[in-house]
Amino acid sequence: MKSLLPAGLLLMTLIANAADRPVPPDVEKKAHVVTAPFGASRSDEYYWLRDDTRKQPQMLAYLGAENAYTDAVMAPLKPLQGTLYDEIVGRIKQDDSTVPYRERGYWYYTRFETGQDYPIHARRKGGMDAPEEVLLDVNAMARGKDYFSVGDFAVSQDNTQLAWVDDDVGRRQYTIRFRDLTTGKDYPDVVTGVSPNVVWADDNRTLFYVENDPETLLTVRVKRHRLGTPAGSDALVYAEHDDSFYMGIERSRDDKYICISVESTVSSEVRCAPASDPASFTVLAPRERDVEYQADHLGDQWVIRTNAPDADGHRARNFKLVTAPSDATSRAQWREWVAHRDDVYIEGYELFDGFTAIAERSGGLERLRLLHAGADPADGDYVKADEPAYAMGLDTNAEPDTDWLRYSYTSLTTPATTYEINTRSGERRLLKRQPVIGYDPERYVTERLWATARDGTRIPVSIVYARGFRKNGSAAMLQYAYGSYGHSTDPAFNLPVVSLLDRGMVYAIAHIRGGEEMGRAWYDDGKLMRKKNTFTDFIDVTDFLVQQGVASKDRVAAYGGSAGGLLMGAIANMAPDRYRVILSQVPFVDVVTTMLDASIPLTTNEYDEWGNPEYREAYDYMLSYSPYDNLKAQAYPAMFIGTGLWDSQVQYWEPAKYIARLRDVDTSSHPVLLRTNMDAGHGGKSGRFRRYRELAEMYAFLLDQLGVADAAPTH
Repeated sequence: MKSLLPAGLLLMTLIANAADRPVPPDVEKKAHVVTAPFGASRSDEYYWLRDDTRKQPQMLAYLGAENAYTDAVMAPLKPLQGTLYDEIVGRIKQDDSTVPYRERGYWYYTRFETGQDYPIHARRKGGMDAPEEVLLDVNAMARGKDYFSVGDFAVSQDNTQLAWVDDDVGRRQYTIRFRDLTTGKDYPDVVTGVSPNVVWADDNRTLFYVENDPETLLTVRVKRHRLGTPAGSDALVYAEHDDSFYMGIERSRDDKYICISVESTVSSEVRCAPASDPASFTVLAPRERDVEYQADHLGDQWVIRTNAPDADGHRARNFKLVTAPSDATSRAQWREWVAHRDDVYIEGYELFDGFTAIAERSGGLERLRLLHAGADPADGDYVKADEPAYAMGLDTNAEPDTDWLRYSYTSLTTPATTYEINTRSGERRLLKRQPVIGYDPERYVTERLWATARDGTRIPVSIVYARGFRKNGSAAMLQYAYGSYGHSTDPAFNLPVVSLLDRGMVYAIAHIRGGEEMGRAWYDDGKLMRKKNTFTDFIDVTDFLVQQGVASKDRVAAYGGSAGGLLMGAIANMAPDRYRVILSQVPFVDVVTTMLDASIPLTTNEYDEWGNPEYREAYDYMLSYSPYDNLKAQAYPAMFIGTGLWDSQVQYWEPAKYIARLRDVDTSSHPVLLRTNMDAGHGGKSGRFRRYRELAEMYAFLLDQLGVADAAPTH
């Protein structure tokens, strides 16, 4: 039962009732019709909850009422929430630091101090025994702010100037600021409305940056700022007029070039200028639909990762590497170097003077191939992995003149680890393993399993559990996935999940279509008019794990965020009986309405991911799975949904509307909670500890709903 009250009275009434019995809030329906260009229309009675200013009193009252209801429902679980928070934070070594890396004579690193939420970025000249120079003490910068984030920082080529970008709202609209590192004093220069991406020119006075559109937040212009001049006089370097492209800037590996890269879901274009005189940018190869490429320069040539077709028209779906001369201006000058393979996906690469490190995927797992200069490009040495399911990738390798490659390694049982390997001798050094207080990896077991989807496709699944666990069909399980944008969800160590494992739960990652775990075809088979494969894969993995005795059919929880929140909304509609509880963070649940509105950030960039609902075929398909549009009278699982008022990627009103409509049709008695963070955006609260309070609350809800709340940790 719900209380239907004027929004202004919701909060007071809810608080008054909470002591007796929490009553979920409701809010007024207001007639509104959303119309597509070809005439199709849909009713959206909660559309009015959208307020771009974030100031509308009725809307704020409703979000406040939902928070108060969540407080009331969660009140009995406060002790468990506190226990979980203490467990999670108790595993963190508070006075920790990253592995230092060398660049232009300095060793750079980031460290944390005990009790502090934010990092300190620092460097030492010549070696780690030299005096420390603090570049940014983010704790001091964040003092007195509810939210604070440093998105990027860059030191000039002569090591004397610092530029950084910060955001104190959470909307990812950043401000550039400057500091003289020789004096420690800040310049008065301030540039607002930018993305977190800055690059210095060789003159050490000129900074290139990317300006956002103030409404859509699209990256639309590259400008250059000269220290000591007003931001209003910054020169325009490049303007992107196609609003389906993202934009970024970077220096080439050898520091010879500054490059502007624009990229859509299906196309790329790179233009570069000499860093010593970046007056004119030259296009490396004009953009073409369905041709993607990324370029880097070392020595006298470009090395380019691309899916461009060969002379016979065969497309390199899993990408290949080609080379081009420094003055290249077209694909005609590209020469194949590392050929395309149907069974190996080239994910990235790093150039060194004597070798190239290639990041590949094969069989659903990552690997690194070392290709020495002059060697047959079909050969190469592979960096060894020690477990059946793991994540491996390139780490920070700031300088190319070395025989040592740094790489990262982790698994569901192995904390984040940084190694370096000598590419000539094969010697491997352990540089750092994430310290996890009280954690013993020998107490846990990870497996790689394969589930068969309903169309016969084999889906990789990674699971982890405490040693001694038996697959007898009685355990509670949390299953996670993302499955969009070609983003691969690798089986990496998850520090908070240990609290679930220690209470007898299983944690599973479903590597479903829509990611790129199995190559580019895996992504293509889970987007646009094949998007439903993402959802059915997740459900089929659940059924498989239950059939294998990994979990009880009545004790399965699902978790996803952002586009993974869309996944959660879809499976809740399609298979509500498979899940006892669903956790969803910043969920993209109102697909059609959002994709019809080009003023919303990210919409136009993503037509090739979801489809453009201005066209009937795409509209009908998207409408057939959109979580908000497919809510119906049925028993839904318990749900805990989180959002941020200032989220610029998935606007707060999507989950707010979703919860309101869900309560209208849900025939179950399971609790459905919405937690809105009123001072954060897409990534939640800032700081390394505060976010764990949110997670502990969500975990407490999860454990209670699965009947695990009373289980004491076994380790």
